[in-house]
Amino acid sequence: MKRSLDEHAARFDEMAADYDDDESDEYRACASLVVEHADPRPGDTVLDLGTGTGAIALPLAEEAERVIGRDISEGMLEEAREKATDRGLSNVEFGEGRFREPAVPDDADVDVVTTNFAMHHLSDAEKRETLDAIAGLEPRRVVLGDVMFFDGPDPDDPFYSPEVDDPATVGTLADAFTAAGYALTAVERVHDQVGVLVAERVVPVGEPAEPVGGPDAADAEGGS
Repeated sequence: MKRSLDEHAARFDEMAADYDDDESDEYRACASLVVEHADPRPGDTVLDLGTGTGAIALPLAEEAERVIGRDISEGMLEEAREKATDRGLSNVEFGEGRFREPAVPDDADVDVVTTNFAMHHLSDAEKRETLDAIAGLEPRRVVLGDVMFFDGPDPDDPFYSPEVDDPATVGTLADAFTAAGYALTAVERVHDQVGVLVAERVVPVGEPAEPVGGPDAADAEGGS
């Protein structure tokens, strides 16, 4: 990370009130794809890391049973809370949390993890640590929308701010997912330097796989 957490938090606190107005087309396209690929089931709990003003958490709260949004910027979290109140959403909660320490409540079993345009602030080593921490929660799916390099950085037209951002290549991210026990199931290229990766948990040998229809399907199969 090129700046401290406090420096990043202060920077986003200053941006919070106008953040939604300054979103790029690529950001919006990524957010839409992350929501689409997250595809939560009605009984799911979703953890949205780097939740910002709720671009991912709020639409997912309309589908999932519970959404937990975590960010380091209180200014961004306040914007997200106001938007949730305006939309009458009571199943989404926003609070302070970090990528490697997301502060998930003890009563939450996380099914899906999402993050959009946030993890590129971390170094490659910190990204790997983050995916290891996420894997420890055992979600079945992780959806990452972010600045990433499909080919290589273009010094004449960077889509990011080198002084604060540290994007990874798609290959580096794919390797980190694999090392954490997840397999990529979809790669969406939004821009040469922006994309969405979808990863599913690889079930260890000997562990029963969840039915395609989820827990409810298992109940149905075992019924009368």
